[in-house]
Amino acid sequence: MKRTLLIFGMLAVMAFAASANAQFARGLGTLSGSVLDARGNPVVNASVMIQTSDGLRPHAARTDANGHFEFTRFDAGQYDVRASSHNAYSEWAKHLLIRPNKTTEVTLHIAAQSK
Repeated sequence: MKRTLLIFGMLAVMAFAASANAQFARGLGTLSGSVLDARGNPVVNASVMIQTSDGLRPHAARTDANGHFEFTRFDAGQYDVRASSHNAYSEWAKHLLIRPNKTTEVTLHIAAQSK
């Protein structure tokens, strides 16, 4: 009898934990995009910065060999994103909406570096 209660108790705890994780994951989304130069070519190893639209919780990433970047598992909400490479910057892409269980796409264009 005690063993049966122990097994049911463990199953209840595991079911609760799985339910809590599933509910938490529902609020997370992804921001994915590309960084291009003035000619439309991918910018390799560009720095990409994301922050909430109120300027909090900054995070950074680098673009890959195709100029692609991705921020995964971010809380749903509005974010601002900007890219830079060799002292040249893109405009801020403002108020991008990350939705739960969705991927938001953005393309950032880095202006030519002024000399």
